[in-house]
Formats: sequence, structure tokens, C-alpha cells
Amino acid sequence: MLITVTGVDQPGVTSALFDALSGHGIELLNVEQVVIRGRLTLGVLLCCPPDVAESIVLGDDVEDAIHAVGLDVTIERSEAVPVMREPSTHTIFVLGRPVSAGAFGAVAREVATLGVNIDLIRGVSDYPVTGLELRVSVPPGADGPLRTALNKVSSNEGVDVAVEDYSLERRSKRLIVFDVDSTLVQGEVIEMLAAKAGAEGKVAAITEAAMRGELDFAESLRKRVATLEGLPAAVIDEVADQLELMPGARTTLRTLRRLGYHCGVVSGGFRRIIEPLAEELMLDFVAANELEIVDGKLTGRVVGQIIDRPGKAKALRDFAHQAGVPMAQTVAVGDGANDIDMLSAAGLGVAFNAKPALRAVADASLSSPYLDTVLFLLGVTRGEIEAADAVDGEVRRVEIPPE
Repeated sequence: MLITVTGVDQPGVTSALFDALSGHGIELLNVEQVVIRGRLTLGVLLCCPPDVAESIVLGDDVEDAIHAVGLDVTIERSEAVPVMREPSTHTIFVLGRPVSAGAFGAVAREVATLGVNIDLIRGVSDYPVTGLELRVSVPPGADGPLRTALNKVSSNEGVDVAVEDYSLERRSKRLIVFDVDSTLVQGEVIEMLAAKAGAEGKVAAITEAAMRGELDFAESLRKRVATLEGLPAAVIDEVADQLELMPGARTTLRTLRRLGYHCGVVSGGFRRIIEPLAEELMLDFVAANELEIVDGKLTGRVVGQIIDRPGKAKALRDFAHQAGVPMAQTVAVGDGANDIDMLSAAGLGVAFNAKPALRAVADASLSSPYLDTVLFLLGVTRGEIEAADAVDGEVRRVEIPPE
């Protein structure tokens, strides 16, 4: 039998129900409950002896108990089906500011068209974006069409829609690496250095072409660094002091450390600029390029192996090996074409405000300027983040201006 209780949530509802059931030889099979804005829906699946099922006493006892606490109840026979559902096959995240009813309806429509069943929906965030998680069961062969259809919804409706496999591996990520420029920090470090040399426009044009995948990264890096020839090495420290973190970066890393993640950065930028920030953020790993300095001045060259597109993927693998983490349990976050190999190698590749070339290969794409939205893709809710922060007295919401 299936008993469903609905009404205003309050302490004692479950106790009242099970007190009424306890005298009837009931075998409990499953219980599921959800509370939305103080409204309770409680479902109890049970098995009872035939004589109890046929009598009206059980129903009367349950109705009296639930009505006494001011809620409604229905009792119905239930077919003999498996008690525990098969696990969902995929998770769909819908993130936006806002998520309109039309946008969510478009997601639901595409899901239904492909015969995908929604097993569970829950809210994961109300700040800095609205986030909704759907756990779904996808029929064989529908994975690709589902991703394609939802990519179109994302583009048409102006929301982020990410599809992930729902598995144990998805819930057991242990290493995350971030690109630095325009991902962990705002802006491009090489352009900040170039501004000191009066070559900002030239360098910005080369950077943009490289991020679009139009130039080999190693070649573009050499061209950009060449414009820095003759700059005093002191400008490196000046630029390091000017770095501004991406909104939500501290929250992201603080939460990941609480979860036991190994955290690192893999950058086509420069180690001497990045290392002070990495130390401040207590990162475990850093991979970046080395600027050559002779007699206190930049020579316009890099030394050692260049951290380019293949180099970023290699750094991720090296970090995973050092941490003893399988690649399936790694996450990579980046924004440019030189991050393609790294995101492809990771167990979960996240494109963050990325160029089209990277979005095309990423497992998930985020378009809001808040790095902590990455946490929602990892199954962490805003409520969990702030509950942990509250213990340390760190809960703070910054007012976000309307778009």
C-alpha cells in the first residue's frame, strides 16, 4: 500500500503516522519526503497482512492520526514493483539569472520528446545564480541527441544547461585544476605586462587569436613575450599585486578544500606572477611558464618547456599521478582553445565563459562570471556552502546588480 501525506510541515507528522501504523503488523518498504516552502509531501510504501489490507481499521487509524495534526492523507493499493528505483543515468543542471519558466519548460519539453524520464528535481542554488538539478533516466542511444537538443535550448533561452553522467565517479572527484587568466583571475596577465611596455593592443590581438584556436599557442606566446624585452623585472611583482580574483574564486577553493580536493592551477602564464597567489590560496599544484631575466630585465624570451595546449594536459596527468587520483576523478576548468586537451583528458571538463572551440568539446559550459557555479556541477548546493561557511563566520552575500 502507498500512503501519501500532504500539508503544512511541522514537527510530529512522521511520529503520528508511524504510531498509527505500529499496531498493524506493517512491514516498511520505502519512505520518501520533500518539503517546498513549508509544504510537505510524505510518501510511505508498506506491506501489510491481507486481513489488515482488507479492513477499514488501518485507514481509520491513519486518517485520524494525520487529521489530528492538520494534514491530509490518501491511502491506495500499490502494484508489486521494485522498491528501490534503478539509479538515474544522467544529471541535467539548469543555471541562470534568472531561469524563466519558459526556459525550464523548453528543457522539460526536449527531455520528454526524447523519452527521457525525470526521476528527481531539486534546487541547488539561489545565489549568485538560480540552479536546478534534474536526475533523469535516458533511454539507450538518446545520450547524444539529448546533449544536442539541450545545447540548443541553452543558446536559445540564455541559460546554462549541462548534462553529466550520473555515476559513482561523478560523486567522487578528488582533483581539480583551473586555468588562471580569465578563469581563476580576471583579465590576461600577459596583457597587463604588455601595458607596462606600451604594447597592450598588439598583445591583446595575438592573445585573442590564440584563444580562438587560430594561432599555435607556443608561437603566440613567444610573439607576445618578445614585446616585453627590456622591461625591468620589478614589473612582474607589480602585476602580481594587481591581480583580481574571479568573483566566487575564494568560495570555490575554500569549499573544495573542505571536501578534501587537491587543487591546482595550470597556466600558459608565468610562474613568478602566479606563485604568490597560489600560496595565498593554499593550492597544491602549480604549472606555468618561466620568463627569462638577465641583469634585472626581461629578455623577451621564456625558458624551459612551454606550458602550451599539450603541456596543460600533461600537467593535469602529472598532478593526478602525484596525488594518486585516477583521471576519471579529475576536473579541469578553463576558457580558451589551449585548454582543449586538458579538459578532454579530465573526468569532467568545464568551459568557463569560454571561446566556442572549447565549449564544443567541454562536458559542461558556464557563462556567468561567478566561479563558484562550478561547485553546483559537482553536486554541492548553495545551502551546503553557506552552512559550512557559517561555522567559521564567513557567510557573506554581495549584492549583484541587475543585468
